[in-house]
Amino acid sequence: MLKVAVLPILTVFTLVSVPKTAIADYLTSEGYGGEYRYELWSSDNGKEYHLKIWDKNQDTKKDNVMSVVRFESSRKALNYFDCYYADKSLPECPKSR
Repeated sequence: MLKVAVLPILTVFTLVSVPKTAIADYLTSEGYGGEYRYELWSSDNGKEYHLKIWDKNQDTKKDNVMSVVRFESSRKALNYFDCYYADKSLPECPKSR
């Protein structure tokens, strides 16, 4: 009888706790420029982006990330990569780099 009562209680606690812990990041884009490569990850709510940067010759699965920077939009993240790592001259890039 005790087993029958415990199982529904555990199920309810599991269902209540899952939404808080099931936050995931999703790979949005990847590419390279200059001597570097990047992966852009988005949070599941789409409000936060993480730009992970490696040397172009490193394996993204095996080697440590060189830099991780957080942004509020994918556009800002990709502009940051283009300006500071791919050495592009965009209007969005700061004049003194």
